[in-house]
Amino acid sequence: MAVTYELIAKQNKARAGIITTPHGNIETPVFMPVGTQSTVKAMTYDQVRACGTEISLANTYHLFLRPGADLIAKAGGLHKWTNFEKPFLTDSGGFQIFSQMRINKCKISDSGAEFIDTVTGQKHFMSPEDSILTQNKLGADIIMAFDHCPQGNATHEEAREAMLRTHAWAERCVQAHARAEDQALFLIVQGGIYEDLRKQSAEFISGLNVPGFAIGGVSVGESREDIDRIVEFTTPLLPENKPRYLMGIGTKEDIVKAIAAGIDMFDCVMPTRIARHGGFFDFNGERMQIKNQKYTEDFSPLVEGCPCYTCVNHSRAYVRHLWKVHEITAGTLLSIHNLTYLINLAKEIRGNIISGTFDPVKYLNT
Repeated sequence: MAVTYELIAKQNKARAGIITTPHGNIETPVFMPVGTQSTVKAMTYDQVRACGTEISLANTYHLFLRPGADLIAKAGGLHKWTNFEKPFLTDSGGFQIFSQMRINKCKISDSGAEFIDTVTGQKHFMSPEDSILTQNKLGADIIMAFDHCPQGNATHEEAREAMLRTHAWAERCVQAHARAEDQALFLIVQGGIYEDLRKQSAEFISGLNVPGFAIGGVSVGESREDIDRIVEFTTPLLPENKPRYLMGIGTKEDIVKAIAAGIDMFDCVMPTRIARHGGFFDFNGERMQIKNQKYTEDFSPLVEGCPCYTCVNHSRAYVRHLWKVHEITAGTLLSIHNLTYLINLAKEIRGNIISGTFDPVKYLNT
């Protein structure tokens, strides 16, 4: 079954749509929880489902190293391996390799990337073809092209070099993809903070016949102003009849601005990462800290009216107690809340777009 996109409604640049996949439909705009190691950290997939998610991510780089794509393929692919029957998206591994560049543990050439397993110290090499073969074995519904992500402070020439390599690798990914009938390959636009490069990249990538497109190289060290400018500039350059994915963003401000620019999909590890450090979102999306003394005798939920399991069943005082005595359940309960908040935020905005009442300024000012 091919992956398809249908545009349902549009208000200014903001869009509501449906992505159809072999493992179910995804109503967009959508926030996607990140399950790096084929699990959303500190959560079971039953708990992830209960947060209202329609799709989860897994990471090619990490699964390539452990347990290996062959074992997951032998288990029947990610869906059987995890017992998560909803759609999966796999990141190509490009961002993790970018992260290793910052600690001088990766070498990139036109052939691919040589990197070091930070756990074992063993050297590995991944080409665009290796990334696609791995993702074919993992069996996600949506897979990502292998790309070269430049640093946020990259010069124009450095960003151009990364962009041209990304374009060459995109063509190789298209050629290597062996499961186009049931896996959608999304290609990635690069170009750093430079509008001329982003325009050139969007034109090139859009010219390749694939089911969807992503904007990469955002929120990798550049300023807030540059992030907003590049997302707003680049998004309308992508085809309107296919999904648009902004990689690696996950605050209320990020999501509202991205949707207003015309983005359909976004992901981030942040909601579960801050949960493991005691952080949770309040009603306005501001970050709160459960370890604060003021919650010691606070028997109200994390957020009044929140429908998540944590807020329906437990108090701030209880979750704070779990955190203070180092119970891992505290991270689970905070993760449930944070994911539910962002997933429901995207769903609520989707409803507003369909009804013609989406007001990004109102969301950003509350």
